[in-house]
Amino acid sequence: MRQKHWAFLTLFVVVLAGLTTLVLSRSALAADGSQAASKGNPYWGANHFPDAPLITQDGKTVKFYDDLIKGKTVVINFIFTRCGNVCPLETAKMVQVYNLLGDRMGKDIFFYSITVDPKHDTPERLKEYAEKFHTGPGWYFLTGTKADIDAVRKSIGMEERPNEDPLTGHTTSLTLGNEPSNQWFVDSSMDDPRYVAVIAGDWLSSWKYAKKLPSYAEKPSLDPSEAGPGASLFRTACAACHTIGQGDGIGPDLAGVPTAREHAWLMGFITHPDKMLEEKDPIATALFKRYNQVKMPNLRLTDKDAEGLIHFINSRTAALNDSSKTAAAHAPAHSPSQTN
Repeated sequence: MRQKHWAFLTLFVVVLAGLTTLVLSRSALAADGSQAASKGNPYWGANHFPDAPLITQDGKTVKFYDDLIKGKTVVINFIFTRCGNVCPLETAKMVQVYNLLGDRMGKDIFFYSITVDPKHDTPERLKEYAEKFHTGPGWYFLTGTKADIDAVRKSIGMEERPNEDPLTGHTTSLTLGNEPSNQWFVDSSMDDPRYVAVIAGDWLSSWKYAKKLPSYAEKPSLDPSEAGPGASLFRTACAACHTIGQGDGIGPDLAGVPTAREHAWLMGFITHPDKMLEEKDPIATALFKRYNQVKMPNLRLTDKDAEGLIHFINSRTAALNDSSKTAAAHAPAHSPSQTN
């Protein structure tokens, strides 16, 4: 999915999701205004979802409706482990959402990443993939027969479309739902993780677990170095895997990278990371091996995008260096130790 379309598509799916949720939520209400039980409800309940057997990354067989959907709040997406395009970024984005939801994961909220490549993606390969992204309890990577996976995809409106590549053409949308209350959303996997976490954690629980947050008036002003197209692109496309000055994540810390690498190499790696890896560029290959063989996705960024990112990383690095110098200058001086 191209970067320039993300904002429009996110707005579209949010509006569509809101309308869908309104319809489904109203259909889930009994005549007396109380919430109807999902059993027997034709709308996204026991009569809608297949109880198809799937296999987790730990080799356990589970039923899609009875074990994974019934009575739970869920976030569902589709991936394949050989993907060198958007799947790694999609998974990294979900890691951010997972971390925001904290100890609710595995208790009342569950993530399901289902492969669209069951012939290749065995439980062992899915487990290896999950470990690369440091996933935790409550997040299941699932495989099964193609027929069962197709039935699951169809039940949540994410079925394979005519004439699409069965792997690279799969949807990158997220399906979020609360089965007991019969509320369901569709959102872009590239959306702001904080927004996705609010949908999963607050909206779908009717704000039962919501915490009081500071008002907008209490928020500090935006650091000037965090403004501009490069900053926006970094938050959208890079921050799931990288930090600037806060240590390695799924990928390396990028502080100081523009001065440590040749400009031409950086431009090429940002715009065509897959090509450089295929051509066995020594730096790209070394990074791939060092960071758990997670492929940096080709996000179809332009040279202008790459220049904006490099400028932003330089600006943030300079701001961090200035902060360090200021802190050092104001640090209390230590008196020399006295000898008795």
